[in-house]
Amino acid sequence: MAIIAPAPRFATAPGVARPAPTGTSRGRDRAVDLVRAACLLAVVGVHALMVGVSVTGGAVVLENALERWDGFTVFSWIAQMMPLFFIMGGFASALHYRRMRARGSSAAGYVSARLRRLLPVPLLAAAATAIVLAGLSASGVDPAMVATAGWRISQPLWFLGVYVLCSALVPLTLRLHERAPRATLLGIGLAIGAVDGLRLLTGVDAIGFANLLLVWVFVQQLGYRLADGVSPSPRSAALAIGGIVALVAVGASPANLFEALNPPTAALALLGIAQCAAFAAVRPALARWAEVPAVQRASDALNSRAMTVYSWHMPVVVLLAGLLLAGGSALPVPLSLEWWATRPAWLVVAGLAVAPVVLALARFERGPRRATGSGDRAAPASEGSSLARAVLGTVAGAGGVLIVLAGTGALWAWVIGAALLGTGLLVSRQVRTPASDRAGQKAKATPTSTP
Repeated sequence: MAIIAPAPRFATAPGVARPAPTGTSRGRDRAVDLVRAACLLAVVGVHALMVGVSVTGGAVVLENALERWDGFTVFSWIAQMMPLFFIMGGFASALHYRRMRARGSSAAGYVSARLRRLLPVPLLAAAATAIVLAGLSASGVDPAMVATAGWRISQPLWFLGVYVLCSALVPLTLRLHERAPRATLLGIGLAIGAVDGLRLLTGVDAIGFANLLLVWVFVQQLGYRLADGVSPSPRSAALAIGGIVALVAVGASPANLFEALNPPTAALALLGIAQCAAFAAVRPALARWAEVPAVQRASDALNSRAMTVYSWHMPVVVLLAGLLLAGGSALPVPLSLEWWATRPAWLVVAGLAVAPVVLALARFERGPRRATGSGDRAAPASEGSSLARAVLGTVAGAGGVLIVLAGTGALWAWVIGAALLGTGLLVSRQVRTPASDRAGQKAKATPTSTP
């Protein structure tokens, strides 16, 4: 049985443009926009819940508050939204790259444009984190506490590194999709299974990190297919859920789907199939709701600031917890009755703390305004040099994140990571953007082009 089934309302003859789905306007799909915004809020909410700061035996404890929760595994099957996030990103990337390609932009131009959009805000966040950690160290704060804070802040960064790589691979993976969509998806799926199988047979967990790219490229491909009007059938979704259960039963994946992120397992790819099918089932209703003016404004506001929200929410929330503790607040012990009772208020306070930071820094995500027809910052001599710069920018950007994660959020890792992010941004700005594409850059601040 085919894992992916075509949506009948999009069936058209080859070469004939498919009609826009319900809720689509000006090349955007409002239902997709709404789900992307909802996924972003879900991720921020889960991360805020994970921040646990308390005083035990006179010592400050900074921990993942949910790790010891008995219901965490069940919760993860509901709250693990990353596959859906990447599916929606793949949908948007397919539309974005096809528009740029139609205007004459090269693959290198697309990748460099994405880097110019993705890297500035994380660069600023990394530099600020390094400065704050250095200040805490200089002020005599317990080095272990500084190290723990640096690590906790760094943990969500894996998404940025993977998203940079997935975005850089869009021209290649979309071309493969356009030539052989089913074969491409099947091939990536088999590769994911092979990695999991080898990890299970050898007992070497490090092998699983090959799926750090394969799993997310797979779910990104589901987004491409969704953009073409193709989605998994309900029966395929049921089989995917059954597959997750089987993987857990044989020990090929943790039952906790947040733990399945490190390293990623085939369970997340199967979860992506189920989530894509669920989205397709409720898409018409979501599209109608997304057209409500207030919902549309909120969705647009979040999506146009997505990278700012993602890059800054963890530093702000960790800093907020530290300030409450320093101010003498009696923070409840994680998972206690008092802790659970105060979580709604904590989420509201965290949101209120993150909001002004996002509003103040979102301009870095939008980038500098340039008049149509203005000259390039730099004009590489050839397409080959543009491609080389795009590759170098991608490696530097993703490498900066890898250094921070490999260094467990240590001060030196943040400094080097920020330097590499800055290098990636600088190199990406040296790639020519065609005048025809610059004319369309007003769309750059819309949800379609955000991560």
